[in-house]
Amino acid sequence: MKPLIVLALLTASSLAASAPVSYTLDPTHTFPSFEADHMGVSVWRGKFNRSSGRAVLDRAAGTGEVEVTVEIDSIDFGLDIMNAEAKKPSIFDAAKYPTATYKGRLEGFAQGVPSQVVGELTLHGVTKPLTLKVNRFKCVPHPMLKRELCGADLLGSFNRDDFGIDAGKPYGFAMDVTLRVQVEGIANE
Repeated sequence: MKPLIVLALLTASSLAASAPVSYTLDPTHTFPSFEADHMGVSVWRGKFNRSSGRAVLDRAAGTGEVEVTVEIDSIDFGLDIMNAEAKKPSIFDAAKYPTATYKGRLEGFAQGVPSQVVGELTLHGVTKPLTLKVNRFKCVPHPMLKRELCGADLLGSFNRDDFGIDAGKPYGFAMDVTLRVQVEGIANE
């Protein structure tokens, strides 16, 4: 083969190997959850039962992005009275702010695995920067769908009164919230 043809084939091969892959987040396996103080006495835990989103990943290039949207009225503390309270204007105000969104860039790749997501959280009508640590990340062939399945466990924290959610502050509630996002996405092709 002529050197120019070999170079063209190698270039095309490397471009194909580093092509970005798009994923649709699986709403039955993606559950953003949180932990928040209750008067310094205990930690309340809750999750959101309805979410959607997408991700794009290029492991060879060490780039990617993720977007997760949660429906605020799907909040679930495991206690109906607390679920109802959390939806009221004094806390999440689900009628006025029906969704929360996190958008970020995957960064810090080592051997095709990101170490963090640097992005922004929009909650209660306010957008602030938020970096999430990647505790676990793995891609495998989905045994039934025969497409790639990627999953991650993400962890971060923020101050909820920065987003205008300060219920309980006068009673000594700490305003820091731990956010965890367990996420799985299936390759679109």
